[in-house]
Amino acid sequence: MDGFIVPLTKATSITLSLAFVSMIVGIVFAFIFTILESVPFKPVAWLMSLISLTIRALPELLIVVAIYNGLPFLLMALDDGFDMSLIFTSIHIQMHIANTQPDPFLCGVIALSLLYAVYASQTLRGAFKAIPSGQKQAAQVLGLSKFRTFFRIIMPQMWRHAIPGLSNQWLILLKDTALVSAIAINDLMMQTKTIIARTNQPFLWYATAMVIYLIISILSQKVIERIEKRATYFEQPSSAKSL
Repeated sequence: MDGFIVPLTKATSITLSLAFVSMIVGIVFAFIFTILESVPFKPVAWLMSLISLTIRALPELLIVVAIYNGLPFLLMALDDGFDMSLIFTSIHIQMHIANTQPDPFLCGVIALSLLYAVYASQTLRGAFKAIPSGQKQAAQVLGLSKFRTFFRIIMPQMWRHAIPGLSNQWLILLKDTALVSAIAINDLMMQTKTIIARTNQPFLWYATAMVIYLIISILSQKVIERIEKRATYFEQPSSAKSL
């Protein structure tokens, strides 16, 4: 068993890196999706809602595999249509080097970020609606612009309402990282399958992977609890803070 500790450690670090990067990118896109679904121009809002509903309705594994296999066709179409940006150019070069296949880690990040974004956008929308309209009216009375009202008053309160939902989706994202083993990313699940093929001990190594996922989830939950407590600290009465 000692000979497999290092590969499992590296695979776990890949899993954590994949989940963390996907969460950061996903939050950015979730914020953009929330704005697009809330714009007064109805066709844009309806189109964004349709895209979000479509992604949520499809199996997550299908989205991961579709992005991995469909990205080369998308990049070739962009290449034929117009000059690609530096980002697409670098990806295109990597594809030719790797037998016209895109980087699996990049595809995994894109797929998991997209999945996280569509669910997190619904959480952000709910958090936005939870803020009383009187907050905006008070800001207008004080003479604040819409930009300052949103970023100084609305957004801080919105994040406090959204933290529980976003935290739950982080735990779901951790589990969804197991899906990327289908596109040859050497994550924890892929490494576990490799070890099982060598040792022919599926129960032992699947149980080991389960324990690793459980430890990561427990530690994540502890961090989440501290973040939630800190986010709601200033909303508590003075007597509760002293406790």
